[in-house]
Amino acid sequence: MASAAPTPDANAAPGGILGWIERSGNKLPDPVFLFFWLIFILIAISIVAELLGLSASHPTEIDPDTGVAKVIAAKSLLAAENIQKLWVDMPKTFTHFHPLGYVLVVMLGAGVAERAGLFGTAMRAGVRDAPKALLTPIVVLVGMIGNLAADAAYVVLIPLAGIIFHAAGRHPIAGIAAAFAGVSGGFSANLLPGQLDALLFGITEASVETVFGDFTANIAGNWYFIAAMTFIFLPVIWFVTDKMIEPRLGAFKPELASATDADQDSDRPLTAEEKTGLKYAGLAVLFVVGLWMFFTFGPGTPLINEEAELESARLTPFYQSLVAGFFILFLLAGWAYGKGAGTIGDHRDLVKMMSGAMEDLAYYLVLAFAAAHFVAMFAWSELGLILAVHGADFLGSTNMPAWALLASIIIVSGLLNLFVGSASAKWALISPVMVPMLMLLGITPEMATAAYRVGDSATNIITPLMVYFPLILIFCQRWNKDFGLGSLAATMLPYSIGLMVAGLALTIGWVVLDLPLGPGAGVFMEIPTPESAGAVAPAN
Repeated sequence: MASAAPTPDANAAPGGILGWIERSGNKLPDPVFLFFWLIFILIAISIVAELLGLSASHPTEIDPDTGVAKVIAAKSLLAAENIQKLWVDMPKTFTHFHPLGYVLVVMLGAGVAERAGLFGTAMRAGVRDAPKALLTPIVVLVGMIGNLAADAAYVVLIPLAGIIFHAAGRHPIAGIAAAFAGVSGGFSANLLPGQLDALLFGITEASVETVFGDFTANIAGNWYFIAAMTFIFLPVIWFVTDKMIEPRLGAFKPELASATDADQDSDRPLTAEEKTGLKYAGLAVLFVVGLWMFFTFGPGTPLINEEAELESARLTPFYQSLVAGFFILFLLAGWAYGKGAGTIGDHRDLVKMMSGAMEDLAYYLVLAFAAAHFVAMFAWSELGLILAVHGADFLGSTNMPAWALLASIIIVSGLLNLFVGSASAKWALISPVMVPMLMLLGITPEMATAAYRVGDSATNIITPLMVYFPLILIFCQRWNKDFGLGSLAATMLPYSIGLMVAGLALTIGWVVLDLPLGPGAGVFMEIPTPESAGAVAPAN
């Protein structure tokens, strides 16, 4: 089959729908300023809503004076009370933003594992000696699991996959495409919860609390679902790579490559020190897993609430401990690897790595500041509750089945992802309305989060606005200097369509069969009422 015609100018925007997406998305402000602009728009909407007298009956609160559901009216954000909250509570608004603490804690440990070299070495070890017949699925699986390593998966595995495919006599760009699809298209798929779970469920927790009060997120609430995504997405990416993309790329032409000998260095064999480091890291992982099992089932059961009646409530301390658990897991595994591989000398190196991880989060802190105030001000205006109640009433009147409703949310999330690349920014934007609205229809916050994750993952790999998209293009141009932006988007489009279809099928099947999403988390819940105020756990 003839190879695809390359785009002559790698920097030129393609035409058609992809060109429109790129041009339109580039006109959007940075996500930080997007939230600030949305705050100004929210202020204007809150003023109009108050003047129009928009209101809704609170689903769980009773007015003590009348004995009926409390009526919540829209409040102007320029009211004296809200202006006072903005200026007086600004430090509290920022520091009490739930995702902030979750992400900072997990990244303190993950930063050590990344800087010590554990993540990069583990990914090299996972794919370097892979059998040729299983090369594609192993690269894809390591890519999806590599999401635990965040940025390391992009900068280590994806270029390495091109080198390994080339060494195996296959087209290197096919390897890059397969790895990119696994790392970014399978962004939410994994065998274990990790940093993304902490980030998204922190936002989910804040969204629930704006309407229903105290709620503690379970970051393992999508564990079973994301593990199933891993096994569903893997054969899809495997098939697209071997049966569609590689034949379309045709024979590799070395004369078009600009890869240097230095690029091949990442394919070097593991050193004795690196192998020792991996062994030490494995022992550290086993130690942490054993320690948490001891805390859960050992004397005194500190991670079990023995007095709780519901099984899900008994395990609440365990779920709440998982953020700390992942911090300890990454920290000790990274430290153990560093001591074995020689990348960590003493405790001062460890502290420097933890400090470096916090430096990498500088942009996230700025984004979190803006997002925290948007979410808080949405709650102060009462618009989140009002929109959720009326939205739930409208959707309920359509008699749309739960699976169809969630499928539509997946598609909307995927389309929104074409313009706003940040997973946390999008979720902070839409969850204050989406999560309470679905709860009022009997769908759990965990299921709402899972549906969002499916849509967000599927279109990551076709939007030029994804932060790593230009980097992937550079990786491809090492093997074909004429490979352009349109070439990359066209290469990744079949993956995106396949992942979206597979994700929709998985979600619909999960909802119809009413399977558990994770420990203590299901698809459906009792609709919150005044009699069940505060009961936001999944129905048994």
